[in-house]
Amino acid sequence: MLTLTRFVLPRRVLAVATVLMLAVPLTVPGQIVNPDGSVPSLAPLVEQVSPAVVNIATSGTVETQSNPLLNDPFFRRFFDVPEQPRQRQVQSLGSGVVVDADAGHILTNHHVIANADQIQVTFDDGRELDAEIVGSDPETDIAVLQVDGDGLAALPLGDSSELRVGDYTMAIGNPFGLEHTVTTGVVSGLERTLPGSGGARLQSFIQTDASINPGNSGGALINLRGELVGINTAILSRGGGNIGIGFAVPVNMARQVMEQIIEYGEVQRGVLGVRVQDLTPEMAEAFDIERPNGALVAQVTPNSPAAEAGLEAGDVIVEVNGTPVSDANAMANAIGLLRIGDEVHLTYVRDGEKRETTATVADPASGQVRADAMHPGLAGATFSEVDERSPLFGEVSGVLVADVQSGSPASEYLRPGDVITSVNRQDVGSLAAFRERVEGADQLLLNVRRGGGAFFIVIR
Repeated sequence: MLTLTRFVLPRRVLAVATVLMLAVPLTVPGQIVNPDGSVPSLAPLVEQVSPAVVNIATSGTVETQSNPLLNDPFFRRFFDVPEQPRQRQVQSLGSGVVVDADAGHILTNHHVIANADQIQVTFDDGRELDAEIVGSDPETDIAVLQVDGDGLAALPLGDSSELRVGDYTMAIGNPFGLEHTVTTGVVSGLERTLPGSGGARLQSFIQTDASINPGNSGGALINLRGELVGINTAILSRGGGNIGIGFAVPVNMARQVMEQIIEYGEVQRGVLGVRVQDLTPEMAEAFDIERPNGALVAQVTPNSPAAEAGLEAGDVIVEVNGTPVSDANAMANAIGLLRIGDEVHLTYVRDGEKRETTATVADPASGQVRADAMHPGLAGATFSEVDERSPLFGEVSGVLVADVQSGSPASEYLRPGDVITSVNRQDVGSLAAFRERVEGADQLLLNVRRGGGAFFIVIR
């Protein structure tokens, strides 16, 4: 609930203030005016772009997370606990941007339409249209909707790579349900990352001080040319309101994701077959690198594109397709936005010498095994062979947890980078041995190596 505070002035003070305002000359020395005598305003720009920014209202159902005891019939009967609802209704409000008027395509955030059964889009002219989800990508928090309507207006896409810190921007959205609210500010930072940002793994946010609040998600971040340069997606706040730090997905990233979603209905994200980490100043000195910029290769998956291209653990990747790589996150973004089959040119440093190679991005299922059909407790996890040459794992023998879907059963126990060395007290040195031990087992006792430690977990 919003509380609006009104400040009321006594009549006497108001009269004095009115006289003072009337006494101010119409032309003030140093006043900024246009050649025609008008005062500069963003109003014409707002009028131009507002028809393309929409309000998005969703409704749906989600599974409730309850105490396991409450799901036990004996417990409920013994303590006379009523039947617990398995689902609950959810509603959300957000924003979106029309990017293709003819096709009716609308860009928004994944988290705006997640779990939505019904989506209604409201336009600046009051029209309300039902929308369908074309596709969604949690890894970048981007989704594409489609509506069937005539006379739509779309925003032209700008080039977010041209943005500089200090450039003026304008945010348009529906914060707290207040339709078509306009805020202005500047670009405060570029290539920002936010740990735990709604599950988005690929991050290179634009930071702006244009006010962004709940309900702005999916709305437009616009430059002074009236071009879309970002999709507003997150705020940094302790109390849930704006404190001048907001974040937007760069439109160049959103465009790449959107093109794949429109063509395939999903993002067909390829893999290179490396695990990388940030290059610290100490490591840069040890690897004979002048500046601590680049992504240090910690592991190369056997038979992967990276292995075929000649990459080895200890190499430092400094460029991808001619674009400098500053750290592991930049490397993840560069590869994570490529399609399966794309050719990628890599520049890396080995033993102080700069080298180049080319690899072809592969299907992520190549050389990996999804565990969904093996055991219900491992659903959502993907496993691959361990590169025993990697200094990250030494001479360890086992299978590598290559990926874990957020919110899946496996995410309760496992993390990407874990190595499972035994199943039910039997060693597993390959994917074939792992599959043989897991399939058909009612209970799994896993020995997991994580970082410098190891532990057992039981999965039923």
